[in-house]
Amino acid sequence: MTTKPSVLITRRWPEAVESRLAECYDVTLNEQDIPLTPEQFRKALATYDAILPTVTDNLGPDALNVPKAKTRILGNYGVGFSHINAEAAKTLGLTVTNTPDVLSDCTADIAMTLLLMCARRAGEGEREIRAGEWTGWRPTHLIGNKVSNKTLGIIGFGRIGQEMARRAHHGFGMKILVQNRSKIATNILAKYDAEQVESIEDLLPQSDFVSLHCPGGAANRHLINAARLNLMKPNGILINTARGEVVDERALAQALSFDTIGGAGLDVFDGEPRINPDLMQCDNLVMLPHLGSATQETREAMGFRVLDNLDDFFAGRPPRDQVI
Repeated sequence: MTTKPSVLITRRWPEAVESRLAECYDVTLNEQDIPLTPEQFRKALATYDAILPTVTDNLGPDALNVPKAKTRILGNYGVGFSHINAEAAKTLGLTVTNTPDVLSDCTADIAMTLLLMCARRAGEGEREIRAGEWTGWRPTHLIGNKVSNKTLGIIGFGRIGQEMARRAHHGFGMKILVQNRSKIATNILAKYDAEQVESIEDLLPQSDFVSLHCPGGAANRHLINAARLNLMKPNGILINTARGEVVDERALAQALSFDTIGGAGLDVFDGEPRINPDLMQCDNLVMLPHLGSATQETREAMGFRVLDNLDDFFAGRPPRDQVI
C-alpha cells in the first residue's frame, strides 16, 4: 500500500476542499486556525511533505531557517506570495505554487464596492445611522462624488486589473488609464478603450479614482507614498485591494486627515490584522477585513487549484502554477 504524502494546512479551508484533500493525502489541520509561529514552521518543514500556507503566514527567513527540509512544496492558497521568502525557499529546494485566475472576478467586485462606497460616502452614512445620529434628508448631507463617466487610473493591469476595467468602463462608462511595468497589448487595451501611460506620475493627476492591482513585495513597498499622494486630485479616491505594503499608511492617513485627497478604500493592510491606529481616525476611509476573494465559490476554487498543483507535483509533473 502506497503511503500518502503528508500535508499540513496552515489555516482552516472550506470543508469541501479539506475533505477532498483528506481523500488523497495524509492531512493535518490547524484546528486553532491562527497563524503559525516561525518555530512551528521550522518544525513543520521537518515533518511534512507539503505545507499549504496562506497570505496570513509569514514565511520569512526566520521561519525557513532550517539546514534541510522534508517539505518539498509550498502550495500557497492565494495569488500573492510575497510573504514567502523566495531566496530561502530556493535554498531549501522548495517548489512554490499559487492560485491565479480563480479570484479575479471577486477581487474586482470588492475593488468596485470600495470605489462606490468611498465615492458616495456609504461608510460614513452607515455609521451615522447605526449611531442614531441621522436627522433626515437634507440637500447638503454627505455630498459625494459621481462615478459614471469619470476617469479611473489602474496601477497593475493583470487579470484583476482588467476585470476592474471591465466593470468600470462597461458598467459605469469610466475612462480607463493604465500604468503597468510592461507594455499591454493593443487588443487588450481596446477591450476597455483604455490608454496606457508611461508612469505613475503621469496617471495620478489625471485620475478621479486610482485602483491598485500590482504585486506586493519589497520592490513595490510604499509604491504609493507621500509624494505620489500629493499628485492626486484634491477629491481623488485611492483603492487598494492588492497588498497592504504597497501603500505608505502613515502618508495615507495624513493625506486623508488634511483632506489633500478625497478618500480611500482599503481591503488590505500593512502588517494585517494589525491596523495602523492613524487610519482608524479617518472618517473618509472605508476599510474591509481582506474580503477580496471571500465568496464560497472562489474560496473553494482556490483550494481546488492548490490541490491540482499538489497532484501534479506528487505525480512528477510540473505544477501548472509554479512561481518558485
